[in-house]
Amino acid sequence: MNHSIHSADRSTHLKIVVVALVAGIAVAGLGIAARTNADYSQTAHVIKAGKPVALTNSDTMVVR
Repeated sequence: MNHSIHSADRSTHLKIVVVALVAGIAVAGLGIAARTNADYSQTAHVIKAGKPVALTNSDTMVVR
């Protein structure tokens, strides 16, 4: 077993590359699968203001 990447042989480097590629593909696949149920429609949600409200008595503290 090689304990240093510098002294590793060609097959060890190949194993590292293969494991990294498989892990990258797995992460990308999970990310794509997680977004498949998202709503991609571009509809605008409009929020309209209601009637004005006047507060005459409040127990909240005003910090200025």
